[in-house]
Amino acid sequence: MQNIALAIVRHRKTLTEIQKIGAWLYQIAVRQVLMYRRTTGRRRRMMDRLAGELPAAEAATSAGSAPVQAVIAAETSENVQKALAALNDLDRQILMLKYTEQWSYRQLSEHLGVKEDTVEYRLLRARKNLKRLLRQYGEEGEQLC
Repeated sequence: MQNIALAIVRHRKTLTEIQKIGAWLYQIAVRQVLMYRRTTGRRRRMMDRLAGELPAAEAATSAGSAPVQAVIAAETSENVQKALAALNDLDRQILMLKYTEQWSYRQLSEHLGVKEDTVEYRLLRARKNLKRLLRQYGEEGEQLC
């Protein structure tokens, strides 16, 4: 209704020339409704496109969120992947087994052939290295803006 009222005000100079005010108002209302539908359709397609670019798990968590949040989630995921790739093989392996496969310290110690205390230390070191890399990638992203 606001958009219709604004459109009428914008065309107030032509009001004196209009012969059938009802038909003119109807035409303005129809145009405004069509513009609204086009705008919402474009917005919905953009949201669908952004959601399609995210991995399925991230798309589920960001459903209904703002497009900016979806872009931030995609960038964060990309930074985590780059940081994991930059870690040495042992750190990457121990982090992946612990946090994606949910392995216990005992399972990790048997797999790696070391004591559980060593596994705990290696996990601590791997997390520290991952945080350092993520901070580094985050600072690089801020410098690009």
